[in-house]
Amino acid sequence: MRKDVRILLVGEPKVGKTSLIMSLVSEEFPDEVPLRAEEITIPADVTPERVPTHIVDYSEAEQSDEQLYQEISKANVICIVYSVNNKKSIEKVTSHWIPLINDRTDKDSRVPLILVGNKSDLVEHSSMETILPIMNQYQDIETCVECSAKNLKNISELFYYAQKAVLHPTGPLYCPEEKEMKPSCVKALTRIFKVSDLDNDGILNDNELNFFQRTCFNTPLAPQALEDVKNVVRRNMTDGVQDNGLTLKGFLFLHTLFIQRGRHETTWTVLRRFGYDDDLELTQEYLFPLIKIPPDCTTELNHNAYLFLQSVFDKHDKDRDCALSPEEVKDLFKVFPYMPWGPDVNNTVCTNDKGWITYQGYLSQWTLTTYLDVQRSLEYLGYLGYSIIYEQESQAAAMTVTRNKRIDLQKKQTQRSVFRCNVVGSQGSGKSGFLQAFLGRSLQRQRTIREDHKSLYAISTTYVYGQEKYLLLHELMPEFDFLGPDEADLSCDVVCLVYDVNNPQSFEYCAKVYKKHFMDSKTPCMLIAAKSDLHEIRQHYSLTPLEFCRRHKLHPPQPFTCNTSDVPIKDLYTKLTTMAMYPHLAQVDSKNSTFWLRASLGATVFAVLGFAMYRALLKQR
Repeated sequence: MRKDVRILLVGEPKVGKTSLIMSLVSEEFPDEVPLRAEEITIPADVTPERVPTHIVDYSEAEQSDEQLYQEISKANVICIVYSVNNKKSIEKVTSHWIPLINDRTDKDSRVPLILVGNKSDLVEHSSMETILPIMNQYQDIETCVECSAKNLKNISELFYYAQKAVLHPTGPLYCPEEKEMKPSCVKALTRIFKVSDLDNDGILNDNELNFFQRTCFNTPLAPQALEDVKNVVRRNMTDGVQDNGLTLKGFLFLHTLFIQRGRHETTWTVLRRFGYDDDLELTQEYLFPLIKIPPDCTTELNHNAYLFLQSVFDKHDKDRDCALSPEEVKDLFKVFPYMPWGPDVNNTVCTNDKGWITYQGYLSQWTLTTYLDVQRSLEYLGYLGYSIIYEQESQAAAMTVTRNKRIDLQKKQTQRSVFRCNVVGSQGSGKSGFLQAFLGRSLQRQRTIREDHKSLYAISTTYVYGQEKYLLLHELMPEFDFLGPDEADLSCDVVCLVYDVNNPQSFEYCAKVYKKHFMDSKTPCMLIAAKSDLHEIRQHYSLTPLEFCRRHKLHPPQPFTCNTSDVPIKDLYTKLTTMAMYPHLAQVDSKNSTFWLRASLGATVFAVLGFAMYRALLKQR
């Protein structure tokens, strides 16, 4: 909402502009009226909307046209004052003042107008019959007030309406000609309804209505008040209430009713609580709250964020198959202005046999987004209403910023849950196959992936000594340009050097990359002998891959193939995660195999345990 309101009073000489201001301030009619009142500021604590209000007078006798134009450009709302007993001053409203103001304001951001009929104490009749056609002709006119500076009639109401026209404008919400809400308002309220419909059944039940009421107005509705609201809807439309809950149609009808009855502030309170600005766009402050991320730190979702995302998944997994069908994904993202996930997401995370994103895959994608682009993750959580449903100040409360990676390396331990592995290799060495195998896809299944749907990322969970961790594989193109040796340590947690055992040129590329970027680095490296189901050919390099590993104290090349009838084995990925978590243990004498043994054993035990726990969780859900 605006931090202050600036009200300008214009009109013909002698209509009582200055008297109105002075009567408001002194609460009595002035004996002597100057040509123009000085600008006054009413403090926030004495205004109904708790916003400082500046009231500015205009005098033709004291001010030039240029000064008038400047004041028009600065005003948030303009009161055009006329005298109810002076027909000429009424005519001037349309012949002079409205055209003048419209010429001086931008078409897309017209300032709201209020028509003020002063000196109502001098006549017995109302000027409304003359004024109503003018109000119908000009959309910028918010309202008309008849008042009297002399007997103080409607003076405070006049300035309250002026404040309200700025803070709760009708223009963005409602079209008077059509007698219905504008499409942008319907769109915003529809998103609010969907976010508030916590079980996604298309109805706001009493609990959801009370939560909505408490969220927006800090007070629940009494049971009788809830019934009264539903009865109003029932009387006016047949499908506004269903199963004793409010449908979207009923929800929109109520807000139309509020606006038609001049209760714009009710609808605006709801819109602003859910992050909307005066143009019914979600504000930058709402979508992108400030979050400080020091260099060399990463971003992860915290426990509450995962609980929230689980509830969003459950809400949209209507057939309870623990996967999101394309229709369910579409429904989930209806509260977004665009579809955030493309077809590549299905090849970045785990899917079921139909290619639908599983529960684990869904959480993995959120983890990936948060790690790679925390601003986008904040934006997405904003669309889903995280801060509202979890009653947090902003989505930033969903994030954990990890400590500097250099400290992890010094202390030889980490609290992080997401580890990044850069996968390096020459063209055709098997990098893509290695990524897809992590998602449980054999070579046969990989061949069905369309070229334009492929992804350079793969993310899933692994178990290291009983702890569930996310491993994020990032395939680098052969023409990549690495950072310097120091930065390489921090850009990822572990490196996979992939070569094709069947291609004699393949290993040389890995050897050169290692010697150039990682030989003196603290980043652990693993050599992958890909396509190990094929005949191994001698590599055109001075050392064999095994000799190279011995010389550089790397673990022996790890054989890998995804050309299997079963789901590819995940042991290698557990080893990579273990190396990422304990980099100080990874580069050891190749004769010492206890590191691998411990990693493999831990992975096997906890993969079984983890699967059992996962199944138990699914049964609960």
